[in-house]
Amino acid sequence: MNVASAPSKSFYAFQPFNFSNGASDLVHLKRWITGLVALPFLIFLVYFGQVSFFLLISLACILSLWEYFRIVFNGERRLISSAIVWWGYAAGLLILGTALVYGLSGVALLVAFNLLVAGFFSIFIFKSNPQVGEIIQRQTLGIVYIPMLLSFLVLIRRQPDGVTWIFYLLGIIFAGDTIAYYVGSYLGRHKLNPAVSPGKTIEGAVGGLAANLLAGAVGIIFFLPNLSWPKGIAFFLACGIAGQVGDLFESELKRASSIKDSSGLLPGHGGFLDRIDALLFASPVAYFFIVFIF
Repeated sequence: MNVASAPSKSFYAFQPFNFSNGASDLVHLKRWITGLVALPFLIFLVYFGQVSFFLLISLACILSLWEYFRIVFNGERRLISSAIVWWGYAAGLLILGTALVYGLSGVALLVAFNLLVAGFFSIFIFKSNPQVGEIIQRQTLGIVYIPMLLSFLVLIRRQPDGVTWIFYLLGIIFAGDTIAYYVGSYLGRHKLNPAVSPGKTIEGAVGGLAANLLAGAVGIIFFLPNLSWPKGIAFFLACGIAGQVGDLFESELKRASSIKDSSGLLPGHGGFLDRIDALLFASPVAYFFIVFIF
C-alpha cells in the first residue's frame, strides 16, 4: 500500500500559526493579542495631549525601572529595597517632569542631582553595606538608561508636529522589531551575536532594517511629504541600527543575570523593558535628527 510522505519540516517553518508547533504558536498568538489590545490605548494617549503622553511615559518608566532593578540585582530583596533604589523611582519621574516643563537642560541637571542624592544616602548605608558603591553604579546606569532616554520621547512630543514624529518613530521601530522577530524565527540561519543573544540572527537584523526603511518610506509618502529622502533614509537606518543596539544591550543585562524576560507583564512580549528596549536607544537619535538635521 502506498503511503503519502509527510510534509517536511520546512513546510511548517513558514506558517506563522501552525498549531502543531504547540507552545511556540501560543506565544505568537499572545504576542498579537497583547499588541492589538494595547494599540488603541497607545494611540489615544499619544494623540490626546502632552499630559496624557507624559502619564504613559511615566508608567513605562516606573515599570521598566522595576524590571531593570530586578535584572541587575538578580532578585536580591535587600538590594532592591535600598533607599538608593527607591530614590531612583522618584528621580525617574522628576527627570520626565523636568523634560516636559524645562527641556533638555533640566534633564541633565536632574541626572547629576540623582547622583548627588545617591551619594548622600551612601554615607549612612556604607557601614552596614560596604558594597553600596555597586548599588549606586547600577542605579545610576538605570537612571541614564531608562528615564533619561525616555525623556527624549517627551522632548520630541514638545516639538512642532510632535505627535506626528512620535507616531512616525513608533512605526519605524515597532515595524523593525516585529519583522526582525519573524524573519529571524523562520528564516534565521546565521547567529548575530550568540554570546549576547543566541536567538538573534543576521537575517533577522537585515529584515528589521528593511522594515525600518519600508515603514519610513510609507511615512514620508503619506505623512511627511516635505521630508528630504536622503535625510529620511539616514534617519530610518540610524534609528533602526540604534534600536537593534538597544535590543542587544538589554539582552546583555539579562544574560549576565541569567534571566530570559525582564518580566511577564506583557503576555507574548515579556516585560515593558523587552518591548521598549529598541525605542530607548532610538529616541535620542530621533531627537538629534528632528532638532539638528531636519
